[in-house]
Amino acid sequence: MGIFSKPEIIILKESNSAEEHLAKLEELLPRATGKVKENIQKEIILTKAGIDGEKKVLYELKNSNMDLVVLQDICIRAKDGREAQIDFVIVTSKLMILLECKNLVGNIEIDSKGNFIRTIQYGKRYWKEGIYSPITQNERHMEVLKECKSEEWNAVMGAMVRMSFSSFHKSLVVLANEKTYLNDRYAKKEVKEQVIRADQLIATIRRMNAESKLPKSTKKEMLGFGEKCWREIRAKEKITLPDMKS
Repeated sequence: MGIFSKPEIIILKESNSAEEHLAKLEELLPRATGKVKENIQKEIILTKAGIDGEKKVLYELKNSNMDLVVLQDICIRAKDGREAQIDFVIVTSKLMILLECKNLVGNIEIDSKGNFIRTIQYGKRYWKEGIYSPITQNERHMEVLKECKSEEWNAVMGAMVRMSFSSFHKSLVVLANEKTYLNDRYAKKEVKEQVIRADQLIATIRRMNAESKLPKSTKKEMLGFGEKCWREIRAKEKITLPDMKS
């Protein structure tokens, strides 16, 4: 890599599975009735929101002016049966970041216990509801990926992979809806550092990379890490549709 070379964003895998899922749902909708139709309509709204959120994140990454290797929407399964669907894997010159994208409607509050509370407004009415922690969700993804990486080795090397995993692999949650207000005033520091808005993504990646004490990798090495990760992934298409028998 020359001293005057331009930053390069390499997309090793860009997903279209969500669009395929949406197309199947829209194909089912005209034939559905009653509760099934309602479930499909709700799933269509959620799927469209997810697609929109991931497009926003991908736009930020493609315009980051950084050397990055990106894999989008990957499914992995450990030998013990645990599965994870990861929105983005981002390889920087020092880190591999697992990114969970949330395109949520409403404002998000994170309290001192790490609970996520969403406030939604309909007309003049407001109500609050708890939502499943995306940090916990992404931590589970991290655990599955760690297991997938360690199980390819013998017991000794597998244990070493588990021990060193957290130094190279990091977790981030991105709130992609630009209208969402994030109130993390009372959240713990480690929580605040993991939950960000989409417009903070690139600055956060730069900060995490700068703070890492790991040696800096070349573009070729970064691409090698990304390709190795992709080879290790047992990719599969798994689309779940609403039960038409209900």
